[in-house]
Amino acid sequence: MGITIFPKCLFKLTNLDELDLSRNSIQKLPDNIGNCSSLRFLDLHSNKLEALPKSIGNLAGLTHLNLSNNRLISAGLPSSLGCLTSLNILNLGMNQLDTLPPSMEALDSLQELGLFDNLFIHLPEFVRGLRNLTKLNMKRTPLSYVQGDGEEMQKENSEPEEHVYLVHESSLCRTCLKRCKDQEEGLMRGGGGDAYEEKMIRTYKGLLVPNSVAAVHQDVWRIRKVEHMQIK
Repeated sequence: MGITIFPKCLFKLTNLDELDLSRNSIQKLPDNIGNCSSLRFLDLHSNKLEALPKSIGNLAGLTHLNLSNNRLISAGLPSSLGCLTSLNILNLGMNQLDTLPPSMEALDSLQELGLFDNLFIHLPEFVRGLRNLTKLNMKRTPLSYVQGDGEEMQKENSEPEEHVYLVHESSLCRTCLKRCKDQEEGLMRGGGGDAYEEKMIRTYKGLLVPNSVAAVHQDVWRIRKVEHMQIK
């Protein structure tokens, strides 16, 4: 919607438990964002955030937080993030981060952590101590290129699993929908340019694979294991 300022009228919604302000142009969150104490799901991906206010740590009931595809730097992450002890899923991908606040070692409920497309050279020490963490995505970071891009941390003795994040086409904006359809048509014709040569075709009736900035943790989205079909 092209929103540039966090709508303060939302503070009147005292029972608000899910808030999606993704794909806007918000540059700053209000200092009193922590007053939205009933929030469980907060999606702010694809904005222009450079920092988070300390009061975000007051969102003690938050279980899903998506901050991917912003302009966050490590200095802009407050230590109060460690107070979000109910978090199950945290997406910090596609930012400019090279470290995380050590206080985040308290996030014992965290199961999935996205750090892809950042500037990490070293894995934050505390991450290995997160006992419930099962998925860690650090693709396309300096660390991943050293270790081999595409590696994900899995629990010991567990088999790697491949997932695809799907979204119904009705949930995509007009621009993304057209891009997806153009790419799909190119693949089906056997074309699509160099970027799509030797790619895997994955088709789902009524569903499209969204672009990389799309949120991946909304209730309307589904994760499915798929079989590969090599283009010939």
